[in-house]
Formats: sequence, C-alpha cells, structure tokens
Amino acid sequence: MKGTMRKVSALMLALVMVLAMAIPSSTSYAAGEQVKITVLATSDMHGRIYPWDYAIDSATDNTGFAKAYSVVKEVRAENPNTILIDNGDTIQDNMASLFNNEEIHPMIQAMNMMDYDAWTLGNHEFNFGLDVLGRAIKGSEAPILAANIYKADGTRFVNPYMIKEIQGVKVAIVGMITHHIPRWEASTPKNFEGLTFVDPAEETKKVLAELDGKADVIIGSYHLGEEGEYGAVGLAEIAKAHPQFTAMIAGHAHSDIPGKDVNGVLLVEPKNNGNKVSRIDLTLEQKDGKWIVVDKASKNIDTKTYPSDVEMEAAFKAYHDKAREEVNVVIGKVTANFLDQVDVLPGIPTAQVQDTALVDFINEVQMHYTGADISAAALFDSKSNVLAGDFKKKDVANIYKYENTLMAVKVNGKELKEYMEAYAGKYFNTYKPGDVTISFDPNIRGYNFDMFAGVDYQIDISKPVGERIVNLTFKGKPVTDEIEFTLALNNYRFGGLSKDGIIKESNKVYDSYEKFGDDGRVRDLIVKYVQEKETIMPTTDNNWKIIGADLNHPLKDKVYEMVKKGELKIPTSEDGRTPNVKALNVNDLIKEGKLAADSGSKPVPVSITKAPIVPAANVTYTVKAGDMLWKIAKQFGIDLKKLAEFNQLKNANMIFPGQVLSIPQP
Repeated sequence: MKGTMRKVSALMLALVMVLAMAIPSSTSYAAGEQVKITVLATSDMHGRIYPWDYAIDSATDNTGFAKAYSVVKEVRAENPNTILIDNGDTIQDNMASLFNNEEIHPMIQAMNMMDYDAWTLGNHEFNFGLDVLGRAIKGSEAPILAANIYKADGTRFVNPYMIKEIQGVKVAIVGMITHHIPRWEASTPKNFEGLTFVDPAEETKKVLAELDGKADVIIGSYHLGEEGEYGAVGLAEIAKAHPQFTAMIAGHAHSDIPGKDVNGVLLVEPKNNGNKVSRIDLTLEQKDGKWIVVDKASKNIDTKTYPSDVEMEAAFKAYHDKAREEVNVVIGKVTANFLDQVDVLPGIPTAQVQDTALVDFINEVQMHYTGADISAAALFDSKSNVLAGDFKKKDVANIYKYENTLMAVKVNGKELKEYMEAYAGKYFNTYKPGDVTISFDPNIRGYNFDMFAGVDYQIDISKPVGERIVNLTFKGKPVTDEIEFTLALNNYRFGGLSKDGIIKESNKVYDSYEKFGDDGRVRDLIVKYVQEKETIMPTTDNNWKIIGADLNHPLKDKVYEMVKKGELKIPTSEDGRTPNVKALNVNDLIKEGKLAADSGSKPVPVSITKAPIVPAANVTYTVKAGDMLWKIAKQFGIDLKKLAEFNQLKNANMIFPGQVLSIPQP
C-alpha cells in the first residue's frame, strides 16, 4: 500500500512540474507595466506606545506607536504594496527601561503587532547592555539592520540589508547606525563589548558593491542625521556621493524633513516620538526588461490628526498602567518651585540664560555622590521644572531624561577651561549692538550646553568663541592652568571629552555604574538623594552669568511686550530642536518695519565696554519684581553710579526680574 502511494505521489509531482513549465511565469511583465510601492518610516520612538509623556504623566496628541499605527493601517488599505521601517532609538526613554527584563520588550511587541518589515538599530539601543539588546533582537519579528557593526571575528553583528520582492520589484533596505557609540558609552564598554562600529560613509561603499545587480530599488534606513557630528559626514553627504539610492531615511537628529532632493536621492526624516510618519511613494515601470523608477514623492504625515489605535491601546494597557503607577511614586517633598518662570520670554528658556536652582540641584546630586570639587550638567528639556509639593519619580524623568551614568575625573585648570569654552562659551551667538535678547547657536543642541558648579565664572558673549570664559575662580582664587580638581560629569560627556583629547580617560576616579550597577544612572541617584534628604529646598548660588551684552535699549520693554502678546516670535532652528537661535535686535526690527522708531530711538551703533574684572570675593544680587537700582545700591551701601557702571548698565532705570547684578566690593 505504501509503495502504491509513493508511485501516485511521484506521478502527481511530475504532472505539477509539466503544468508549471506550460504556464507563463507570474514574474513576467509587459513593457510599460507599472507598480506602485509605498515606504513608511518611523524613527526615534524613544519608548512611546501610548500617546503619553510619563515624565509629566500627561497625554500627548502626536506621539506613540498607537498614533502611527492608525496612519499605517490607512496607507496599507490604500496601497497593499507598503513597506514599514523603523529607524532606531526605540527601546529607550519614557519609562521604557522599566520593562528591560521582559522576555519581549513592549516596544518590540508593538512593532511586531504593526508588522514592521525592518528595524534599524539606533545608538540608544546600546544604553542598557548587550543582554537587553539581545532580547530585543531575539524578540523582533522584523529583520534587524545595521551593516556597519562588526563582531570580533569579522562578521557583522546583525543584517546589513534585506531584500523584499513586491510584484516582481526587488526592494533592498540598507541599515546603518551612527558610529559614535563607543564615544557615548565610553564609561560602560560592556554595553558594546566585542563590537566595532565602522564609519557609515565607508561601509556604504561596501554594501552597495554587495548589492550590485541584486535590487531594482535601494532604500537607506540610516540612524544618522542629515548633518554629521564630530567631524564625520552626515546622511546628506552620503546621499550626494551615492545616487544609487532611490531614497534615504534619516534619524537621530529628530528633524522634520518631509523630503528633499540630494543628487537625485530623496531624503526624509520623520522627526521623533511618532510625531510624524514619513511616506515615500514610488512608481516603477518596465523598460527593456528592467524596473525603472519613473516617479517618486514624499511627505511627512502628522499623527496629531489621527486617532490612537484602540486595538493597540487595549493590548498594552497593562504596561501603560504600570508606567503611570511607577512615575507617580512619591520620593520626597519640595518646599518651593525650582523655577518661578520656565521662560524669560516665550521661547527663551530661563535655565539657559541664567543660573537656576534646577541645574544647581543636578550638580548638587552629582557632587554629593562623587565628592568632586566641580560638577557639570546640562538641562535636557528646556521646559523642565519641579513644583512645590510632592517630589515624584516623574519629576526626575522630567529634569533628567537620558539614561546617563555618573563619572568623575581628575582635570587641571587648562583642561577645565577648554571644556568650558567648548560646552558653555560657544553655545551663544555673539552679541551685536541693538540686541535686546541673548540667543543660541542654531547648530548646538541644548544638551550640549553645560553649566558648572563649584567654580565662579562669566561668559562674555562679546568675545570670540574660545575666549569667552572669564573671571574663572575656585574658592575665591583665580583658576590657573596647573591647579588640579576632581570633576563630576555624565558618561556621555566623559566619552566625548575623552575622544576629543580634552580629558584623559585614565584619570577617571569614579563610575556610578561600577558602584551601583543598573541602579547607577543619574536618574537613580537623584531618586536616592531625594529619598535620603526627604525634603528638598531649591537654592541658587548664582555662580555664573552672561556678560558683554548691553540689552538695555530704550525700546527693549516695547519689544518684550510685543513678544508676550505674540506680535513677535522668538526664532527657532530650522528643525525646531534649538529655541531662540537669533537675538531680537532693535535696529533690525526697525529696518524690517516690525518696530516703530520713536523719536530719539533711531538705530545707532552701541559701543561695548570690556568686561569688568570681578574681584575674588564677588557678591551677586538677583533682581526681584519691584526692585529699583537705587534701592539695591542703598541696601549694599554703595554709590548708584558705581553699581551701574560695574554692571555695564547704560540705563540705571532699566533692570528686570531675574537679572543677576554683581556687587562691587571695597
């Protein structure tokens, strides 16, 4: 009986083969025939499934996979030939680390549910070590891409690319990652142990050679910004050099790029957190037996106008509830608001133009655990604040959004000043006569503006970049090149300064990861510190200030009033990530017709006097509402004219709340 069945099976197989040879191949296409393919991309989702910001425990209307999923469903219904790609920085931030020990991370589960075709790794995927990343990779149903990561044996860590065939069209998706991970993870080398990161510009040449003749369409999914970092080229330069790409998806920079042509390559970036979904539409046509791209177009779809997918919300409700419960745990009390006003003016963050209790508190924590003489910290979110009342875990995530660990290193005065010039002095645009606001360099992110505790200093923005840190003192004495300190800073900055040769990695004296393990992140230390203190009283030491800018133009109040009313806008960078990138200048506003030139207020050049040398025993006073300069002078027993001259005030009647005055000493 079994023999008979084998004979029948053999006969059936032969018949199928004959029929297959007789039927024309389904992959044979007539000349002029067209296929339309859509590529959708997300990037830098940073732990967001629900449209919810756990740092403030509040709903958002344009973030999360659940929002993006509604876009994806709509587009797939319109065109089944749709490819879905995520461009990395997926499992970090927004309380995602709470689920690092899950067998399959919720963010990976969400991508599986959405049926992603590819996932390119981002630099923040390496924040938690290779065990966490390994579980994420294992749990992903989508192929993992990053061509430029190599293991010690010379093989690639994950896939360099994938090829998906759609109606006979072979679409290659190439994945790359920024190669600066060793720079940022320098303090935790186990996070990338045994891995080498190759410059994506160089690796692109290799991958394109490997793909030669294998694909009709090549899509680049690069966790890399349009512009480069640390002297390396960005994605725009790579696209310009390789027109073989049909389109390229940028990431990492959190930019909104709906589409731009770079030497024939269509370049897009979908911002971050699910705020946008990039859509690329390709039309291909058969010509001479080949598929040729005859049309391509792109746009960024704003998720704000889409509902949050109810199916996804239901699937992840338990995770959402757990995250909300965690962030609302009370860890202590706060006696007063850290900031009375988040913005000096709408669009100008207070904490980036003057010393505040907010950054002083972060530095206080860092100095407490390291025992360092000096500490440096940046404010990662310019809208951060902590209000009087309960201090909750979400407040920690609000003021310190990244997963950095804490380091301390021995430095001398020369190294300290070089660091300060690079990460404090160069952040500001140079003052010009007529400016009534202080502004920031549009090419520098706020997280690269460090504020220092333990030293007193001034930033003279009338001076050239590299010469702006003046009157630098430590315990009342000028800082010389030879004097040595212990400096506290996060691992991200430690790695960058080491790579730049500003500090020596061998001079490391403290590492919170070595001391506390996975509980050694700065966030964890802030929680620990608050729990130990129980009650936090915000204080500001006013140890730094910006000088070299005479903002007291007679029309300053008028300009400020116009900003508050919305009649004037504080300019932001093109990608929206850096606020306040150009000073409001009275002379310019008059020329542009935006400001009436009252009699006696014609634009005239204003001379700038050199920054005064502040004595070692410097005393400062922060102006409060209702203060008058003559009252302050009387309070300190000094001459009004002397006080005005010492602070370079052209008009003694024009001071403003929050302004820090230096009080001359006998």
